[in-house]
Amino acid sequence: MKFIAFDVRDDEKPYFQAWAKQNKIEVTLDSGVLDERTLKKTTGYDAVLALQTRSYPEGMFEFFKKQGIKVLSIRNVGVDNLDLTAAKASQIPVTNVPAYSPNAIAEFSVTQLLQLLRQTTIFRQKIAAHDFRWAPFIGEELRSKTVGVIGTGRIGKAAIKIYQGFGARVIAYDLYPDPKLKSQGIYVPTLAALLQQADVITLHLPATAQDCYLLDEKAFSQMKQGVYIINTARGILIESKALLAALKNHRVAGAALDTYENENSIFNHDLRAQPFDDPILAELLVQPNVLITPHIAFYTKTAVENMVLIALNSAKAVCQQGKSDNLVTK
Repeated sequence: MKFIAFDVRDDEKPYFQAWAKQNKIEVTLDSGVLDERTLKKTTGYDAVLALQTRSYPEGMFEFFKKQGIKVLSIRNVGVDNLDLTAAKASQIPVTNVPAYSPNAIAEFSVTQLLQLLRQTTIFRQKIAAHDFRWAPFIGEELRSKTVGVIGTGRIGKAAIKIYQGFGARVIAYDLYPDPKLKSQGIYVPTLAALLQQADVITLHLPATAQDCYLLDEKAFSQMKQGVYIINTARGILIESKALLAALKNHRVAGAALDTYENENSIFNHDLRAQPFDDPILAELLVQPNVLITPHIAFYTKTAVENMVLIALNSAKAVCQQGKSDNLVTK
């Protein structure tokens, strides 16, 4: 049995290597992405493992079928960049990692909000200039806020526990309410109700065609003045141009964006020697009340290990047994 993994980072390699040795399975590690140029590298392998937010190559699953590849195992949750219809048509099972560390992302979302509430960016700038005065940048307390959580899957539920631990009032919206959370009475009946009530809006839902630009100009107009926006989910959930306008008119008091709608060619790339052609992101980056991070909410030792090992074990299960607990499609 032979596996090949793409887009492998240095921090993932020890987990791949230890698993390969323990399971006596050859695993080839490739630092490149899986695209039209590298697709042919999968020839001769039983399983392909990948992790990328960009699109996968057209015709990939048909190619896998011709090559006898048994499974595509992705090391993340989201499948919005995969053609699952093509996967089914080619009879190539796809597995994902449905929960690698919900707490990693939930903790990060709260960490970013706390920085916004206490205006730490402004104070870092002031201290760098040797200005040690406080006023007028007075902070706010999380326990006095109503936090609106959109999406109450594993990550959303972890976030709710943390926010409740701070003493905040939590409300939530989800098309598919969790029975235990529903019994607590935290769900509001509509998205509009959440937008109107929340002092903080934090996104924890997958990206779908229906949720593209969930927070657009209309949504921002329904929010309370001075709301805070946290996005550790998917960039396309927020219309960036509308967010920038809402920041400028002070409808939004601050935003923490760990993901951005046009991030693929920017995040996790070294662009120090070259400019990037994205005027909206450029403007967001200089706002003292905006925190931009390059899709790192998941990025903890625990999460990385789980992503690698669960993906590998899922691929092995499909190759050996024809099934896995983490199948997205067959």
